[in-house]
Amino acid sequence: MTPQVIPMYLAELLDRTGLDVLDHLERQVAVPVIDGLQAQGDLIVIPFDMIKSVTLSDGWGIWRQVPPDGVELVRGVAGNNPHTLVADPGTCRVTAAMRDLTRLAIGVFENIAPAYLIHPEHGASGVAPGRWLVRRQQERGAGARSRAVLIAD
Repeated sequence: MTPQVIPMYLAELLDRTGLDVLDHLERQVAVPVIDGLQAQGDLIVIPFDMIKSVTLSDGWGIWRQVPPDGVELVRGVAGNNPHTLVADPGTCRVTAAMRDLTRLAIGVFENIAPAYLIHPEHGASGVAPGRWLVRRQQERGAGARSRAVLIAD
């Protein structure tokens, strides 16, 4: 028998965390929980096992539990909005102590129950239990001397 999954609605998630989204977003929508690669604006969430360019060091890696009001993975500065990771108490931990050859990694999180990313413009998306790498998106500029630039929303 498969356990019944109770959907999390955006309104409930916002009530639990004290965070908010823009008024045009529907709050009575179930937040999807995805077990795989996903993007939210300028962030990419990748199953950790898919990435070989990132290493964690147990010797200096500091993990911290995600608090009830969440952890801002990307801060809202210069007109950009924050991406906040939230989870039920004791179900998710996060670290920024890693080495990433691409220099795009923001952090790694492990969760034993669904965790959620909340963004004022994008609403929320759920992440299934596992170990996940969070990266910034990058794109190439145009022209012969193009360079990589980070995406910011």
